[in-house]
Amino acid sequence: MSHYMEEYLDVPLEKALQIIGGSIIGQTRYFGVWTMKSPMDSWVYQEIIFETRPDVIIEIGNFNGGSTLYLAHLCDLIGKGRIIGIDQSHKTVPDIVKQHPRITLIEGDACRKVPDIKKLVTDDERVMVIEDSSHTYDNTLHVLRAYSVFVKPGDYLIVEDSIIHHGLNHGPDPGPYEAIETFIRENKDFVIDRNREHFLITWNPKGYLKRVSSDASPVYSDYPNKSMRRINMASVLHVLQLFIPPIFVHLIRRFRDRFA
Repeated sequence: MSHYMEEYLDVPLEKALQIIGGSIIGQTRYFGVWTMKSPMDSWVYQEIIFETRPDVIIEIGNFNGGSTLYLAHLCDLIGKGRIIGIDQSHKTVPDIVKQHPRITLIEGDACRKVPDIKKLVTDDERVMVIEDSSHTYDNTLHVLRAYSVFVKPGDYLIVEDSIIHHGLNHGPDPGPYEAIETFIRENKDFVIDRNREHFLITWNPKGYLKRVSSDASPVYSDYPNKSMRRINMASVLHVLQLFIPPIFVHLIRRFRDRFA
């Protein structure tokens, strides 16, 4: 069934996401290769790659390789960078992807392959990581923890398909969205860069994680283009414990975690 925008102006966003999702899954191709990637997020990737100019892009979960080829072509355009694609199998990846000189494909479990990936990346290289594998909570969190070490301040660790149960009600529950929240709570080096969601519709809500330093306090950005104060809540709570009853510290901690 065909859908035309002027006939759906009054459709709720939830319904629109289902229509867009069906097209992404069934019809999206890049250079003829099945891609299953949101065009709006793909455009944001182009913006990030142009700004940060990574030496290496690690893409975890490649499917047929359409997005892998897209990333390689972006590297062609800026004149630098290479792609390391990791998946359990690359049997369905066509030769146009496998033969691109910037692409290296590695089969196996991403977390178990970390030692092999470290041999392919030098300490001085800037790395962008894209996590797009099984989308389960546990696996996503394990990948975030394992591959965050490759990302330097100013660069990105991107989590795909956090729209699962936060826009589209299918897939693992909990899933990537919840794994992102856990990772951000426990990791002070990364912030959620919601400025990257400027199209409003994204398949990666909260999924653009930017490393701000090697020793920074967590920052959560809901409001684009506004400066944010970084508050080390752990230090604040430690001081408060010296002066006020424990029950109040407990309440403050619950308030903090609720809005983290």
